Amino acid sequence: MTNKLRLPVICALGLTLQACAVFKMEQVKPWQKGTLAEQVMQLDADPAESFADDHIYFSREASTGGQGVGGGGCGCN
Repeated sequence: MTNKLRLPVICALGLTLQACAVFKMEQVKPWQKGTLAEQVMQLDADPAESFADDHIYFSREASTGGQGVGGGGCGCN
């Protein structure tokens, strides 16, 4: 690394480390866990609809894997 690039890289690294030090991890309080566990807070609000969408997608693509949908691409399961 040349001397012209060394100083900007070190400054950028220092600024990045300072920015990371500003953020603090906050733990979820016990009384907040009930709110986070509600159905509307889930990424997949309707598991049945998600399963049907995955089944249709994998039937069209003639492939399976990664989503828990069994069977082949014929759509007969």
